[in-house]
Amino acid sequence: MIEELLPDDVVAVEAHGDDGSEPAPLYPEEAAAVAQAVYKRRREFALVRACARRAMEKLGVPAQPLLPGERGAPGWPPGLVGSMTHCDGYCAAALVRATDLASVGIDAEPHRPLPEGVLDAVSLPAEAGRLRRLAVRHPEVHWDRLLFSAKESVYKAWFPLTGLWLEFTEADIEVFVDPDERLHGGFRAELLVPGPLVGGRRLGHFEGRWTVQRGLVATAIAVPHAR
Repeated sequence: MIEELLPDDVVAVEAHGDDGSEPAPLYPEEAAAVAQAVYKRRREFALVRACARRAMEKLGVPAQPLLPGERGAPGWPPGLVGSMTHCDGYCAAALVRATDLASVGIDAEPHRPLPEGVLDAVSLPAEAGRLRRLAVRHPEVHWDRLLFSAKESVYKAWFPLTGLWLEFTEADIEVFVDPDERLHGGFRAELLVPGPLVGGRRLGHFEGRWTVQRGLVATAIAVPHAR
């Protein structure tokens, strides 16, 4: 699912469902990082790292600890950039060589409405208006949840390039539906604060893709190097 949203250079590994089996053991450093977390959090932490290590293997990179750094962002091995996501019944990791892309951001969410009040907290008035119009034309999609997921992908692509926090209201996202594809499309995120420098060029926006499948909404952003 995530792989469909990203360029061919990106290796994505995902896992659907929860069969109750235990994920592969964590490295001691990783286990220590989540030792005080509840069981659900520890399990998701392990499952998504198992996906990431399979992606690393496909890129020819030896398995190694993936420790959370500032604001929880995973620390990738030198020469790789990537992103992780997990929600109930699903997790995924997407990795690519740093020579091929500057950054990657992925997110998956359950395809159901956001809790009451959350959309108001995370959206701009212009975004909310566009979502209302999309809902009239395509009521089968929970656009509020899709917007939330897109904002998460924007942040995950942004943070490795800047090391800075990005508020939900500091990116204005416009969502598009593919022709003849009601459950797939793209989005453009206009950055309302100075964007990251990539190859000496300051970015003003990110471009992303989205899909709704298997009870999930997924979004992804791949940030190219400046040409």
